[in-house]
Amino acid sequence: MVKKNIILGIGITGTLGSGKGTAVGFLKKKGFKHYSVSAFIKEEVRKRGVPLDLETVTKVANEIRREHGPAFIVEEIYKLAEKEGGNFVIESLRNPGEISALKAKGNFHIFAVDASLDKRYDRLQSRKGDLDDLPFEKFRKIEEKQMSSTDPNGQNLSVCMKMADYLFLNNGTIQELEKQVEAALEKINNGL
Repeated sequence: MVKKNIILGIGITGTLGSGKGTAVGFLKKKGFKHYSVSAFIKEEVRKRGVPLDLETVTKVANEIRREHGPAFIVEEIYKLAEKEGGNFVIESLRNPGEISALKAKGNFHIFAVDASLDKRYDRLQSRKGDLDDLPFEKFRKIEEKQMSSTDPNGQNLSVCMKMADYLFLNNGTIQELEKQVEAALEKINNGL
């Protein structure tokens, strides 16, 4: 358990369908407030009146970063979290600039979640979210782009995951993932 009087920030990165939301759900049960980069971007997509699909969301996110800088979205979210106070988690970090900016804040830790490609695709198909209805080949191609962009304003999940303080492999049960997150919180708490 995290000490009550110390404000702790957690950022979550990871591959599509890996269990980032499950990790967030566990942190929320531990009293963390939840903020989402994806929700911020989806709201911008709605304002622009363009289709809400994975390719458009990615394109709009990259445009926002290009116009305002790689860390703009997380800086805006961080201001809100700071104003509201308490321990918090920011989900869906996808750009190395976002992670660098958050790590510079102090008492901020990055969690990365990953799972096998097949397992993640099956999860996406079963959850049927607004961005999840993809044929497997399209899913694989989108992920390849997100893993290795050379654009400093684009998504580069492989670099983001390497920058993480903790990596959770989520090929098992929800309880197994929660145990990994709990163990990371214990390490963080013991280091405070």
